[in-house]
Amino acid sequence: MLATKVQATRYLSAAPVCDLSAAKLPQSAIETLGEPEQGLSLMHIAIGRGTQNYTCDTKNATAVPVATGAIATLFNASCVGSLYPDLLDKLPIVAMDFNLTEEEVSRRLGPSNLAISGHHLFTGAGVPLFKLEPDGSPIGDAYCAKNGSMPAPLTAQTGQHGEAAVAWLRLKVIEPSSGGLREVYRIHTVGGSAPASCKGQSEAFEVQYATQYWFYSDAS
Repeated sequence: MLATKVQATRYLSAAPVCDLSAAKLPQSAIETLGEPEQGLSLMHIAIGRGTQNYTCDTKNATAVPVATGAIATLFNASCVGSLYPDLLDKLPIVAMDFNLTEEEVSRRLGPSNLAISGHHLFTGAGVPLFKLEPDGSPIGDAYCAKNGSMPAPLTAQTGQHGEAAVAWLRLKVIEPSSGGLREVYRIHTVGGSAPASCKGQSEAFEVQYATQYWFYSDAS
């Protein structure tokens, strides 16, 4: 059954529009992070695959890693979320098994074959930025600020080397943004957490992670 659904996503990922009205955030996220603001609608679901980035003071034996941002490629999972929510929740786990090359896995995420829908990065000022452009058609840019956080569930999948899952987040979109984007949720995280100390770490290092990003908009 799972294999059949994965095969179906090869065609769904290229679909221009899928009805997301039935897609719902996990109840645990709603209870802790809160529901999206009234009047917003779910515009896009993406699987994010990339790295959480950290620095260490290698001259300080008691130093702990400091988060400096993240870089990730976003893959279009809107149609999967619309039709197969059970499969959607497995995709970050599957994605963790695939390290992206410079060619970004031929611009699709195996084995689901999801097409790239954008990128996530941090600005020079340390502001999270999402650039959504599925099928090369820009939806908008979302500059964000944290608006809530909760620990990943104890059952969350660990990373490639046993790293704990990073927190689930609620982000509010700030200026200068575009495309009507207003809120972003990061849920179902896999890996990404830094070690407890800087012992044995380099001055700058990356930890692989995967996650779901849910984008809400006030655009009609």
